[in-house]
Amino acid sequence: MRSLLLIAAVLAVSVLGGCASSPQAVFYTLSPERTTVPVEASVAPLAISIGLVAVPDIVDRPQLVLRVNATQVRIDEFARWAEPLKSQVANVMAADLAQLFPGAHVSSYLQWADRATAYQVAVDIQRFDSAPGDAASISVLWLVRPPKQGTPVSGRSIVSEPAGAQGYDALVAAHSRALAAVCRDIAAAIRTTRGE
Repeated sequence: MRSLLLIAAVLAVSVLGGCASSPQAVFYTLSPERTTVPVEASVAPLAISIGLVAVPDIVDRPQLVLRVNATQVRIDEFARWAEPLKSQVANVMAADLAQLFPGAHVSSYLQWADRATAYQVAVDIQRFDSAPGDAASISVLWLVRPPKQGTPVSGRSIVSEPAGAQGYDALVAAHSRALAAVCRDIAAAIRTTRGE
């Protein structure tokens, strides 16, 4: 009987020891960039809505997907997005565009937009590569639909932002800067349709 108790105690300690040494998950979020581009407040009221955001299936998951080489990726089970990547991209782009158009009403919810008065932005992220210690690279097709049946403007932004340091914090910050660069391209398209 004593040997059974000893075996049970050893098993319990080993199970608890295994749990104590498990790595903890770390959660990351994208963030809007502070604009360094001089901006002027819009004269006419402006509303912008980020509508459809598509991301590649390979990165549409809670874990960070890291590019190893041209044919291989690694999924880090303990480095995770705090919320779905599509939601983060839409929210960060809305915040970046709000900085580029002070006073504008910018939303990441298409259903809040009045199609007759709001610019609608659709974003198709075709590449969202993360190379730790190297760079964040994205390739984005975007479409801006002006209000009142205006002529849509489309474009492609290809951005590679150096991480500048080792670690996931630097890599996620580089992705935030890359999205801000895409927003500057979208803002230029919106200004063109407004005749600015």
